[in-house]
Amino acid sequence: MTKLTNDQIRQNVRGHYQKVAVKKIEASSCCTPADSSCCDTPADFDAISAKLGYSSSDLAAVPEGANLGLGCGNPQAIAELQAGEHVLDLGSGGGFDCFLASRQVGDQGHVIGVDMTPEMISRARENAIKGKFNNTEFRLGEIEYLPVADNSVNVIISNCVINLSPDKQQVFHEAYRVLQPGGRLAISDIVTTAELPPEIKNDLDELYSGCISGASSIADVEQMLHESGFTEIRIEPKDESRTFIKDWVPGANVDEYIVSAVIKARK
Repeated sequence: MTKLTNDQIRQNVRGHYQKVAVKKIEASSCCTPADSSCCDTPADFDAISAKLGYSSSDLAAVPEGANLGLGCGNPQAIAELQAGEHVLDLGSGGGFDCFLASRQVGDQGHVIGVDMTPEMISRARENAIKGKFNNTEFRLGEIEYLPVADNSVNVIISNCVINLSPDKQQVFHEAYRVLQPGGRLAISDIVTTAELPPEIKNDLDELYSGCISGASSIADVEQMLHESGFTEIRIEPKDESRTFIKDWVPGANVDEYIVSAVIKARK
């Protein structure tokens, strides 16, 4: 097997989510391979998100088309956002978590969504206009090289995105750079609980883009956070997430190897 470069992996991921972004709202799209049956209709998007911890009021509060059925948790629910805070969402997609964060920080707060897929940025900006989210903006960029100033945000959220990066240490370095002193990281992501089988680990196309092959162990994530300078690190695996993870690749038993986790840390 030819080893893909980091840039080739990013291009594969970008291509996958470009297809998700441009699909009509009635088409299938989720944080799994394109042929997965995990979500097939608009009603399924809400059903999937409900399993991830979003309330009915959350789902009703965002513009139509913002919720793409992506993710593995609900980061804004664990971020303890306060009015007036500045929030950064890594891999903001259609803007779903940004819009929920926007409600919590209020008019005096500000939310920035960063995504490397131009089509996602366009979709999120359209959704912001539809929903009149004036305290929210979307910037095109890679999470390894954030288009965000040093020491400028209070909280970083992210939903099942950092596992997609081929250079996770650089992501955490950047997260530390842009956070203000005392700022915090509150993300939902996939971690491994057992060694991935070679046929899964070496699939750097569909299964990587599907939030599986690129997952790191809890110990590795903790070490990377320490290396970047974070303190008060807490990584809490959510065993109940296996109930929806098992459907990501039917028959592959991926829930035996990965789980969703809450990852929190402070600068």
